[in-house]
Amino acid sequence: MECIVSLEGLAPSQHGQLKYAASFIDETISDIQLDADTIRIQHDSPKGNSGIEERVRKLIERFSQGDFGFKENILFEQHIDTPYEGDIIAELADKKIIKILEPGLFIFREPFSSLMRFFDYSFVTKIAARFEGLTTEEYPAVIHADTLNKTNHFTSFPEHIHFLTHLREDLDTIEAFSQSIRDQGGWQQDSPLDMNATMPKPKFTMNPSTCYHCYEGLKNETLEGEGRIVTAISKCHRFESRNHTDFGRLLDFSMREIIFVGKPDFVKENRLRAIEYLKELAVEWQVDSILEVANDPFFTNDFQVKASFQRNQEMKYELRLTIPHIKKSIACSSVNFHSNTFGNAFNISMGKRPAVTGCVGFGIERWTFAFLAQYGLDESQWPAAIREQYAAWQQLSV
Repeated sequence: MECIVSLEGLAPSQHGQLKYAASFIDETISDIQLDADTIRIQHDSPKGNSGIEERVRKLIERFSQGDFGFKENILFEQHIDTPYEGDIIAELADKKIIKILEPGLFIFREPFSSLMRFFDYSFVTKIAARFEGLTTEEYPAVIHADTLNKTNHFTSFPEHIHFLTHLREDLDTIEAFSQSIRDQGGWQQDSPLDMNATMPKPKFTMNPSTCYHCYEGLKNETLEGEGRIVTAISKCHRFESRNHTDFGRLLDFSMREIIFVGKPDFVKENRLRAIEYLKELAVEWQVDSILEVANDPFFTNDFQVKASFQRNQEMKYELRLTIPHIKKSIACSSVNFHSNTFGNAFNISMGKRPAVTGCVGFGIERWTFAFLAQYGLDESQWPAAIREQYAAWQQLSV
């Protein structure tokens, strides 16, 4: 069935947000297409078109509620006539450089895997290392649900969360589960197993953001001096439904972050430095890009309030790299200011006041995809700076 709903009353700036959120309204949706004035949804829902339309209109009301205004601000813009315009994902898959396991889930092989390591090395040495007093931390890929609750992720981005659980610590349950799998000839997605009976309520989730563990590690601490700067890379996980078919929107991805925790001026000044370093790198590497004010894709009823506040306070900037083949751009880095949200949540203090925080994020797979989408696999076509730095890094890695 196809459900067609008018977008009348919804600002064009919110069409993309509606398309993203519409993927979550029904499990039977197979395709979503956005036109200038309508959204078309292919589905097989038992609720019929009326049930789908009702939910779409609920989202339209959410994203058009009030007149808060979205502040537009571009900090940096660089247009480069890049040499490659092909479908880089199709080419990488055809050459077996990547293996697509399912939408958003990839295996990366050479040279893509080497480029990922090179980009991460570059973000550390060319940006992170310029901050005095930088320390490095290593984080797990899972996070305690109680910790994630303190970040407000459950209420702001509930659709992202991958919950983790396990078989109950009960011999009869474990043996019965194992026997049932044998009886049905192996694991089946539509197995009639009663998961509630065999598994406890999740205590952990997959971690959706690198910096959360940094704040968890500083819980109940009082920091000395002006503050602390930490860098870390970790695997992050976000479920985004049919949006995983969008270019670069992965289920499992690597996020390098530089995290600032301390006094307000300390965090703000270092954040501004990070913005300048990011602009310098975009120029040096000659990537077609734009650095602009942005907002997180909040999934909540108060979307307009949160998103407008973020934009108007310039709390989030994104460096977006152009993907010539689809004539769109994707966010590859973000620069964020959280005020004292996490300082309060985790009781991190600077003297008698809560610490404020900020961070710079680099999506490693997105940077690699976007760079190859502009310059292709032929290294002779790459910018000279990238060729030279990549060759030097390869020598170091031998």
